[in-house]
Amino acid sequence: MRPEGRELVNENLQLLLESVGPLVLGAVTGTIPLALASFAIGLVLALAVALMRLSKNRIVSNIARFYVSVIRGTPLLVQLFVIFYGMPSIGITIDPWPSAIAAFSLNVGGYAAEIIRAAILSVPKGQWEAGYTIGMSSATTLRRVILPQAARVSVPPLSNTFISLVKDTSLASLILVTEMFRVAQEIAAFSTEFLLVYLEAALIYWVICLALSGGQSALEKRLDRYVAH
Repeated sequence: MRPEGRELVNENLQLLLESVGPLVLGAVTGTIPLALASFAIGLVLALAVALMRLSKNRIVSNIARFYVSVIRGTPLLVQLFVIFYGMPSIGITIDPWPSAIAAFSLNVGGYAAEIIRAAILSVPKGQWEAGYTIGMSSATTLRRVILPQAARVSVPPLSNTFISLVKDTSLASLILVTEMFRVAQEIAAFSTEFLLVYLEAALIYWVICLALSGGQSALEKRLDRYVAH
């Protein structure tokens, strides 16, 4: 290898080593907290929307149906931009972090609502009747009998939703949220080694998703112990 080539390799290696720390820190302090907060809020919203979709009240059900349709029918990036860049035009200004959490939570709520609704519907109707037989109200039967069973069914698709959310948080860099991809953009702009830095960021996303997939598999196996075959 020529001296020039060896020097270039050394420079690139040094850049990778120097940038891995800030990128991992960006993931720990930005990407993961953003994903966790958005997913937690989104799950609460999703449960409410799922129950609204199952309501016998047509107005309530249609409101939930409309929300799900809008969320699933529009790009996440557009939702993010509407909240951060669009809302100020009507006098509502939201900081980058709350804007990102709001957009991601609403998005998770729309997708997870259908997962939870399907999981609830998968529980045999006899379980409802069993709850009524021993004197439980509808709300108590739902909370103590139906939802625990539905939770086991919904773990795989909800886990996949969370993994997708972790990757989607990179969109928050477009509204100036300091998470891992935003850090990668800053390092790439300073070093002008865009391909190298972006590939390094992609590798870190991949490692995070591999770890989450492993956790998902372990959780599914643990829950499977309590399911009769």
